[in-house]
Amino acid sequence: MTLEARPPATAPGWPWRPAGVLFDMDGVLTANNHHHRQAWAETARTVLGLHLSEHDLDTKVDGGRNPEIIERLTGVSPDAELAGRFEEAKEGRYRQLAAGALTEVAGLSRYLDELDVRGIPFSLVTSAGLTNVAFGMEQLGFGPRFGTRVTGEDVARGKPHPEPFLLGAARLGLAAADCLAHEDAVNGVRSAAGAGCRVVALTTTAPAAALLEAGASLAVPDFTGWAAWLA
Repeated sequence: MTLEARPPATAPGWPWRPAGVLFDMDGVLTANNHHHRQAWAETARTVLGLHLSEHDLDTKVDGGRNPEIIERLTGVSPDAELAGRFEEAKEGRYRQLAAGALTEVAGLSRYLDELDVRGIPFSLVTSAGLTNVAFGMEQLGFGPRFGTRVTGEDVARGKPHPEPFLLGAARLGLAAADCLAHEDAVNGVRSAAGAGCRVVALTTTAPAAALLEAGASLAVPDFTGWAAWLA
């Protein structure tokens, strides 16, 4: 089922009050996938010698940390030198492309405000590294708002493994099964659903059908109406 910018009270199994909410960053807080795709295509060509197709970008460059994505593309886990060189080049290029161009997904700030009012804690659960997280928070004007965070450096196994969302819930002092997770990527949905979260996906990166097949309960275009649902 896909809800078009409506609160989930209209869907089977809702309303449901989560104990906590777990947010991915890229594609969830901001619709920035096009910047990442361009940076991936350019850096894969210059650093890895790979010419990525649109199918590669749709199916392999989707959730997870850069070394894990490189392994999906090449079949070989990169050594530390290559992984570091790729990370610096790709994420630096992403920040060049995204600087001054990021805006929050519609309805997000009102939703976060209502979570605060209701005393529902929330955490960031992202594959991004600390530098990109700091960049994203600054560009979106969130500062320290996501005080509880899980970044790519915090986990041994990235998405689609459940570890990131299990850790995100634990850092809120909660069980993952009591948390709502928001993701935009197929592998991110698999990670959150595998942890036991109820997942509402955003269609900023992948089509609704793929997100639902991966384990999302609902797929929505943005957060319009979600503050009203909580209230």
